[in-house]
Amino acid sequence: MESLCPKCEVGLRNLSSAPLFELPKRPRGALIPFQFRSGPKLRIRSQKREFRASGSVGFETNGSDGGLVRVLRQAATGFAAAAAAAMISMYGCDPPAVAESLTIAFPVSRAREVNTVQRTLIEAWGLIRESFIDPTFNHQDWDLKLQQTMVEMFPLKSADAAYNKISGMLASLGDPFTRIISPKEYQSFRIGSDGNLHGVGLFVNKEPSSGRLVVLSCIEGSPADRAGIHEGDELIEIDGESLAGIDGEAAAERLRGRAGTSVTVKLYRGMDRGSSNGLREVKLSREVIKLSPISSTVISHKSSDGHESKTGYVRLSAFSQNAAAEMENAIHQLEDMGVQSYILDLRNNPGGLVKAGLDVAQIWLDGDETLVNTIDRDGNMLPINMINGHAITHDPLVVLVNEGSASASEILAAALHDNGRAILIGHKTFGKGKIQSVTELHDGSALFITVAKYLSPALHDIDQVGIAPDVQCTPDVLTSPKTSLLRDNSTASALESDSCIMVAEHELEIQQSKGTAS
Repeated sequence: MESLCPKCEVGLRNLSSAPLFELPKRPRGALIPFQFRSGPKLRIRSQKREFRASGSVGFETNGSDGGLVRVLRQAATGFAAAAAAAMISMYGCDPPAVAESLTIAFPVSRAREVNTVQRTLIEAWGLIRESFIDPTFNHQDWDLKLQQTMVEMFPLKSADAAYNKISGMLASLGDPFTRIISPKEYQSFRIGSDGNLHGVGLFVNKEPSSGRLVVLSCIEGSPADRAGIHEGDELIEIDGESLAGIDGEAAAERLRGRAGTSVTVKLYRGMDRGSSNGLREVKLSREVIKLSPISSTVISHKSSDGHESKTGYVRLSAFSQNAAAEMENAIHQLEDMGVQSYILDLRNNPGGLVKAGLDVAQIWLDGDETLVNTIDRDGNMLPINMINGHAITHDPLVVLVNEGSASASEILAAALHDNGRAILIGHKTFGKGKIQSVTELHDGSALFITVAKYLSPALHDIDQVGIAPDVQCTPDVLTSPKTSLLRDNSTASALESDSCIMVAEHELEIQQSKGTAS
């Protein structure tokens, strides 16, 4: 799937093709102490995953099912007696009087960086054992898998090679969405999901043909924007270091930093590239920059009989932590402007945080409606319901979806559709019906684990199926031409030429006419 933007200073990227629980700073729950004889102690908590939607408590799993207290089978078999040993004591969530424990010995690498990854391996293995959606672990002995991977990792000399062994272990589960990412990748992921970054507000990308690092845009009001940096400017240096041969992600890493610090960039103005007259040096202060997943505008149109009405258009690009709050603000602003109907555009929205998706659904729904049904690793189905929900508006609503609408987008679309709140227009959605947790590990990397599956409120399967819209995006059904005037002229041409917008407006007219007749 396409990322939200090219490699850029704000680090926006495809959050995930499966919806995610909120990111914990560190795992919580049952203690798993690790003691390495050759190094310091490491205490890690197995994660207690918990979902709480606004105004409701919907879904909670923990490690109390005995997953961690099962006796490990022959875990030390086959290891060389002369190898250095590490000790692991594993305790479940049961009271100490009944909890079982076992000590395992395995060889510890003499390479410090590999030794660190060994700890990450055990941490990842334990979290998978506790919560992975498939309790058979793809029909393999998960304890034996740890043993095999540790033996393979022991002779390695580099952290990268060791991490590849963890990736191989996770790949054996047969689930592409259960994976580990590096600390650097995780920081970029957090920027996309948290909705904030510490930086200067530049979108940069490396041109494939020339290899130049070019500014795509600046975030409005950011330090880069205030300094007069524009689209098309070419970055030459950052803090006196040449950017020759540097890709967009590496440049973004240099631009980001703690708020209050500064960075100096040297660049050519777009039209004066290569000219000494166009070369300039700018010192930029880094700030906390808020990234908005919401864009909105008002579509004012007149029908052939001269009737004028206003439609609020809201595009949601990703389910970050601030998505629901910004959606609520946008709806209030559009209500104040007198809109009578809404178009919610979820096209090419790849998903994100499941809590954000459900919080957005509650902006549009009333009562105690079911938002989604989850199925855990034991096959138990648990509905997530609102509690005394109050929609901001009851105006007619259509939702635009396409093959790029995935995961949390599908949860939201299904919640609005199955509860009779919205008509879906567009094309069949991507079809991802899995929910993941994300845990930050002790070394700054992150482990993504598929922990549940979900069904729509009407119990329709979504995984590998998708959601079929009520109406396809074809303008053939239009019967009354209209003149459109958008508040934001920069988006007018794009929306006016979008057949799905025209179909959506037609469907809204039908809904409004039915409402008037009743």
